[in-house]
Amino acid sequence: MSQSLDRALTVLAGLARGAKTLDELAEEIGVHKTTVLRLLRTLESHHFVRREGTRHYRLGSALFDLANQALEDLDVRSSSHDSLAALNIRTGHTVHLASYEDGEVVYIDKFEGHHSVRMYSRIGKRAPLHCTAVGKVLVAAMPRARREEIASSLDYVVLTPNTITSPEAYLAELEKVAERGYAVDNAEHEDFIHCIAAPVRGAGGEVLAAASMSVPKVLLDYDGLLALVPELRAATDEASVHSGWTGNGKG
Repeated sequence: MSQSLDRALTVLAGLARGAKTLDELAEEIGVHKTTVLRLLRTLESHHFVRREGTRHYRLGSALFDLANQALEDLDVRSSSHDSLAALNIRTGHTVHLASYEDGEVVYIDKFEGHHSVRMYSRIGKRAPLHCTAVGKVLVAAMPRARREEIASSLDYVVLTPNTITSPEAYLAELEKVAERGYAVDNAEHEDFIHCIAAPVRGAGGEVLAAASMSVPKVLLDYDGLLALVPELRAATDEASVHSGWTGNGKG
């Protein structure tokens, strides 16, 4: 990667965390202010950066346009939209759509729950594979050798007392997910929320994405969560049909 491109990407990553001054960006990158100013002027001319007042810079509209275009190119997002939106309306719970990318979960769509407790998630946010229901669904759909490769590569960061902490436990959990067709996050990612997830399939039965329903524990106990599995699976089956699945192959 060229040095200028690397610095420009570092500038954008810095501004993603909030508005910054020229001095703050120069210190963050470790170069002289004149170098950062040249980068900012180029980025600003293409609307990737905009000035706020006389001293601060923020991300510009072009970046959001690119992000939206990239998301619109994900066919599974548009083909699943109506089914998952209807699930959100029927249940009132937060619904996510997620895909696998570079060893992590990436949320590609979200329908906010109607209750006051909020999940710290957003479209584009990444999450671990070992402690999310969507992550388990996505990895469980892979060939056994690939599952083992991924399981051995994870760090197993402990986020709650229920987080899976070893490759052996993770692989055993993936076997259960593959057998029953859905996954559970039993307060493994956030200790006050649990969720269920199921696959969205394509024409050949391949798993394109995973959809989940997240519920605060104070609103619904574990048995109540599991009682929502048929509702979730009906929605993901409908989303799969809209994505080209005919019901043949894996179910």
